[in-house]
Amino acid sequence: MFEKAGKTDYDVVIVGAGISGINFAYRLQERCPDLRITILEGRAELGGTWSLFKYPGLRSDSDLYTFGFPWRPWESHSSIAQAHLILDYMKESASMYGIDKKIQFNHMVDNAAFSSKDKTWTIDVTANGSEKKTMKSNFFLLCTGYYDYTTPLSSPIPGIENFAGTVAHPQFWPVDLDYDNKEVVVIGSGATSITLIPAMAEKAKHITMLQRSPSYVMSQPSEDKLEKLIRFFWGWCPPIEHRLIRAKWITVPFLLVHFCYNFPNFARKIFTNIIKKELPSGIPQDPNFNPSYNPFEQRVCLCPNGDFYQALRDGNASVETGIIETVTKTSIKLTNGKELNPDIIVTATGLKLRFAGGINVTVDDKPFNLADKFVWKGVMIEDMPNAAFVMGYVDASWTLGADATAQMICRILNQMKKEQVVEIVPRRTEAEKKSLQEVPFLRLTSTYVKKAERSIPKAGAKGQWQPRSYYFKDILMAWFGDIKSNMEWVRGV
Repeated sequence: MFEKAGKTDYDVVIVGAGISGINFAYRLQERCPDLRITILEGRAELGGTWSLFKYPGLRSDSDLYTFGFPWRPWESHSSIAQAHLILDYMKESASMYGIDKKIQFNHMVDNAAFSSKDKTWTIDVTANGSEKKTMKSNFFLLCTGYYDYTTPLSSPIPGIENFAGTVAHPQFWPVDLDYDNKEVVVIGSGATSITLIPAMAEKAKHITMLQRSPSYVMSQPSEDKLEKLIRFFWGWCPPIEHRLIRAKWITVPFLLVHFCYNFPNFARKIFTNIIKKELPSGIPQDPNFNPSYNPFEQRVCLCPNGDFYQALRDGNASVETGIIETVTKTSIKLTNGKELNPDIIVTATGLKLRFAGGINVTVDDKPFNLADKFVWKGVMIEDMPNAAFVMGYVDASWTLGADATAQMICRILNQMKKEQVVEIVPRRTEAEKKSLQEVPFLRLTSTYVKKAERSIPKAGAKGQWQPRSYYFKDILMAWFGDIKSNMEWVRGV
């Protein structure tokens, strides 16, 4: 395919062996079978998040029928799954299609340099912690996720260094942490807290969620009535059953999210009424479960079968809303005068976003600052040749977005082969450079997103530079959309 582009080790190098990397490898095998591909994984195991994180109760916050791979259906009757089940599913999927044979583990990518003269990427890798390697590739795919694997989000907690007990962060959970019959305070109200609390409440003496501001926490049955109905009529034909359940999980959340965007006040009323029915009488809804924002302006937290609210009703867990004044040797003092006395503090304060895994990128020996560039169709970076990245959705399953990206890039690679093209580069026109209005790349108002806005690429208000929208539009764009506008296609000589 890239015969005229110069000698390389691979046609495509994928960075990252998580959900995105494994899915991309499958699509390349399926649609571009003549390409030489490899996956570089910095850790010793595939799985990304599901291999790295070890905190109690870790589970998906999206349904597995769409978070799982479209080419290998999730067969459990539970839409939400624990981390070890997801990891097993990923390993089995990779092995089933020989993808695991293409992964080079303990290969951390340090630098990636593109040469316009050679039409190739030179990729510098540290293997097994110390061995330096260099490999060349024609195309470079970043499937590195969206957060920093080594550094958590910095969220100052006054006096935390004074605390004499144990301080744990979910991203670096101490596997030997003993919280049996201990008083635990979890600082934060996001998806991690909602996952941790019911799991830890089973053993802890008591666990308190300390939040500065509340989130929407919605119960989700492991199997709803519509799924049971589909299985009743189509259980005899698994392929149809799987497709119908997957279609349900694509369509219903899409309708819900867009209802919330278009009728925010009505949606807010519905959400708050549902939450009110879940709460025990001793926990007031205001201020503990009355967010200042509308549903899906920040991520909505899901708890399977209402396990979070069950922990509250059982009295094993509670919620405290307030601002920390200081942490002492034995307590957390709030500005409202209240004081908590934990044995263990868990700082579930969020993830630090990091684009492209922190890889140092250069183009023709010049440093390439990703944050200065606009994103083409949500899949490629302006002025960055022969490269793509994967970013899923923030209001739907990550894998839906990852697969739309993979299918579009496979289509582009096949078109390059057909036209004997060796280099493609997204470019803004001169007029766009002067007038293109910038809009948020991620449609969320969460603190961790706001803190990262200056370190992630930009999106534009119109044209090929608009941010990702929703799956139905994106998959049609991947199949039939314009892939020539704002793109240089350079043929081999």
